[in-house]
Amino acid sequence: MSPSETSLISTLSKLREFLAQQSYDSYIVGGFIRDWLLGRQTNDVDVAVNGNALSIAENVAESLGGKFVLLDDVNSIARVIVVEKEQQWHLDFSSFDGDIESDLARRDFTINALAMELGQLNIIASAENMNSRKLAEFSDEKQSQLKLIDPFSGKRDLENGMLRAVSQQIFQADAVRLLRAVRLAAELDFTIETDTENLIRNYSQYITRIPGERIREELLRLLAMPRAAYHIRYLDELGLLLSLIPELAEAKGVEQPTVHFWDVFDHSVETVAAIEFLTRESKWKYGREDMLATAPWSDIIDAHISQEISSGSSRKTLLKLGGLLHDIAKPRTKSLDDTGRAHFLGHAKEGADMTTSILGRLRFSNREINFVESLVYHHLRPAQMANKELPTQRAIYRYFRDTGDDGIDILILALADYLAVYGPLVSTEEWKGCCALTEYILTENEKQQAKVLPVKLVDGNDLMNLFDLSPGPLVGELLVLVREAQASGELNTTEEALALVRKELDNRALRSEVIE
Repeated sequence: MSPSETSLISTLSKLREFLAQQSYDSYIVGGFIRDWLLGRQTNDVDVAVNGNALSIAENVAESLGGKFVLLDDVNSIARVIVVEKEQQWHLDFSSFDGDIESDLARRDFTINALAMELGQLNIIASAENMNSRKLAEFSDEKQSQLKLIDPFSGKRDLENGMLRAVSQQIFQADAVRLLRAVRLAAELDFTIETDTENLIRNYSQYITRIPGERIREELLRLLAMPRAAYHIRYLDELGLLLSLIPELAEAKGVEQPTVHFWDVFDHSVETVAAIEFLTRESKWKYGREDMLATAPWSDIIDAHISQEISSGSSRKTLLKLGGLLHDIAKPRTKSLDDTGRAHFLGHAKEGADMTTSILGRLRFSNREINFVESLVYHHLRPAQMANKELPTQRAIYRYFRDTGDDGIDILILALADYLAVYGPLVSTEEWKGCCALTEYILTENEKQQAKVLPVKLVDGNDLMNLFDLSPGPLVGELLVLVREAQASGELNTTEEALALVRKELDNRALRSEVIE
């Protein structure tokens, strides 16, 4: 038995002993049993008790030396965080009245409506590799000893890879289950049973009744998985996507210039698929190995997009969200010129504003909103930097000055955007050119950073002392000017930097005289 398994058995044994002393009936329920039967690792254990769950959880936390966390005051759900042998476990307590079967009848899906008495822990403990062996691999004797409470045939659905609603009222009781169904099916690679699919379609509008915080959590978990583009289309088929982001409805059927293979909506979803292709997460229907070999990639890029932005989100996850929303304003900005050609002037700026509104409504954090807003606002910048020629050093410097740490992510989005414009009609030569441009921008930025970061030619105090300036915005603007010129290789010494500042101040003074 592994140290992790030993730690869990030790924790649950202490819990069983404490609850038995207090004469509480207690059951392990839901996700822990589901994951155990599937041979999946989990740190979360759901415990149902026939008493006040909040009070019991507080007492358990004190007894086990854990931390009490209130999860849901209305439904009396609390968590006790216990650290045992350097392993952290989440014990989530809920109350049940009457018998455990009645409690299971209120749960969401049959595979979560499973329970067993905490007292049966010894059977689990006696199984080798308890978190890596499925029930089917147990001996017949151990299976007969284990009294699994399964009133809705959840074990059968686990064996068949099926997600089935416990009752027709589950989404009325808690509409976040609409999203959870898709997320859970994706995580387990299960199929949602047909009647349950129809229930989701019938109640899809109920998702708007759920606080944004809960939607955000489920949506991020879904986007974090491979094949997120597929899951987005499935959300759309079930009527959930447009309930969550009704602004996307406007993108359906909006035609683009003939160079585009898809309308705005399908282009947006395919951009997500292309992002997953470029980040080596999933295959893309239209992606080829030679295309992937050409695309810029490195351990540095991989580490960068894996960075956490906020609790529960990474750059990679939010990059997919940015791909979905990058053209959100195209329907509202569409116009036709005299030849009938479509234009979407200003769609990046307006799309950034819409993105801020959408993610604010869904209670994303400020850091998450700012990042995705930056992706949408700047997604055209990489293509605009070069006009049949490589971008200048100043253009590269200004790009990363304006985009900061998001510059790499925006370059990936721009490449995915390009792939999703042409789809199966991507030109190999043009794609190589796009990748070469991106590689050049990344390489030159690294060179610029190597020039600028170690060497500070002048600082604010130098400028104020030498040119008799007062603290204020002007000093900052002059330092930016020096840094830009240094990065682009136009100056390398303090004397050259001071000469540039002097020239800029003279030009400003001259312009001021002309205006007067």
